[in-house]
Amino acid sequence: MTGALDSDRPANFITQIIDEDLAQQKYQVIKTRFPPEPNGYLHIGHAKSICLNFSIAESYQGTCNLRFDDTNPAKENTEYVDSIKNDVSWLGFHWDGEPRYSSDYFDRLYGYAKELIEKGLAYVDELSPDEIRDYRGTLTEPGKNSPYRDRSPAENMALFEKMKNGDIPEGKACLRAKIDMSSPFMCMRDPVIYRIRFADHHRTGSKWHIYPMYDFTHCISDAIEGITHSICTLEFQDNRRLYDWVLEHITIEHHPHQYEFSRLNLEYSITSKRKLNLLVQEGIVDGWDDPRMTTISGLRRRGYTPASIREFCRRIGVTKQENTVEMSALESCIREDLNENAERRMAVLDPLELVIDNYPEGKEEKVTAQNHPLRAELGTRELPFGKRIFIEREDFREEANKKFKRLVLGKEVRLRYAYIIKAESCEKDSAGNIIRVHCSYIPESLGADIPDHKPKGVIHWVSADHHLKAEVRLYQRLFLVPNPGSQEDFLATINPESLKIVKEAALEESLGTAVPGQAFQFERTGYFCPDSRYSSDSAKVFNLTVALKEDSQKAQS
Repeated sequence: MTGALDSDRPANFITQIIDEDLAQQKYQVIKTRFPPEPNGYLHIGHAKSICLNFSIAESYQGTCNLRFDDTNPAKENTEYVDSIKNDVSWLGFHWDGEPRYSSDYFDRLYGYAKELIEKGLAYVDELSPDEIRDYRGTLTEPGKNSPYRDRSPAENMALFEKMKNGDIPEGKACLRAKIDMSSPFMCMRDPVIYRIRFADHHRTGSKWHIYPMYDFTHCISDAIEGITHSICTLEFQDNRRLYDWVLEHITIEHHPHQYEFSRLNLEYSITSKRKLNLLVQEGIVDGWDDPRMTTISGLRRRGYTPASIREFCRRIGVTKQENTVEMSALESCIREDLNENAERRMAVLDPLELVIDNYPEGKEEKVTAQNHPLRAELGTRELPFGKRIFIEREDFREEANKKFKRLVLGKEVRLRYAYIIKAESCEKDSAGNIIRVHCSYIPESLGADIPDHKPKGVIHWVSADHHLKAEVRLYQRLFLVPNPGSQEDFLATINPESLKIVKEAALEESLGTAVPGQAFQFERTGYFCPDSRYSSDSAKVFNLTVALKEDSQKAQS
């Protein structure tokens, strides 16, 4: 193997390293992994890592493992495991073999911990967590040795066995690697590698009373699986020293190398699982898949497609430079995808009744509409047309300047796919609100231009007698500031208008058969999809995915 098979895939510093490794015949098969912790749902930042690891394996005809780093039973459960599997599959990727779990290796990890104890490279510490923190020192001051640091291997082994057997209370002891308390790198100041947890594990049940720490587990799991390129984000750059130290001091054949890239920071969103979980717990959103969340499940429910997210990850690239990506970059990807692939429909979100006075009473006809203006292969559909229709309330004014290209008293517009009409009068209620518009139509104008009649605009409509009454959910950004995660109280930046629910929109009848996963352009409005949680055959609910144009809804995300 001499290089990537997909010449169209953008090169980056990681693929350059892989190409060099292959040229030097360092590896025969490239093996990567995506190693999420099952303590929450995946978000857009994970999507970048998923696309990178799986795409590298695909490009080089290698393999990519899905491995759950499940070392903290108090925060992990099978709901998160299942959601992660679903998200990775939905994005279009396939892991090698069965999913792996760090818990598969608990017996081996325990053995490696005992090996470090036997070599005098690990000790049981009985300092409290607060004392350990105090002893660690600061970025400018070295730490100091624990009074328990110089115990003999035999004494440490006995205490470690007591930890394992559940004979020491939680928080009263831990196993630490014996490295260097004066190291300039905090992660090397005798890090904790095992702690006591009296909590059942979602896979191993009550077998264990001790659980390995992430930094100890991660590198060994990579080594056990034969990973060639262990790819993670830049916040783990210093931890690479611990990654290498562990592998160098245990008896294990394979020593993967860790490479770091910049994590994805996206405007008007957060990627902290703790903060995302808080939004769910506080009821600010209606679950991890709330369409305002930039979790993968939230984006899916919102109407984002796998292709749009993969394209977004491709465009932002892979570098070591930290930066924040504008939300418009993500929106642009889904907008381009749906513009090409979504069929068109008409929907009136704020219906205003329009009566065509000179249209024959009782007459109904069908007008032909294109399903997509640029894709004839998607065909056409028939729309019912009659004397009474609904138009958008904002598309009518009694008076307007020349910039207003919609319906005005005494002026003409064309109804999309139908006739030229002229507004003659309007009715109002006792409060002065317009409740009905009366128009005339030109019978010979169906699908034809008429001399001396040049309407300035085209407006959409639906039949008042044959339409689908549906709920439409309009979303804006969940946060009011570009970087909510940097705020002292990120909950104070929540946008109170992030969701607007339109209860009785009037939609084309054909949308009654729409199902989650289908995308439609509501003409002149935006791209929408049925909601996977609330929409049903008897009560349709549609979510706004993205507006038609970037500047058409400044607050929309």
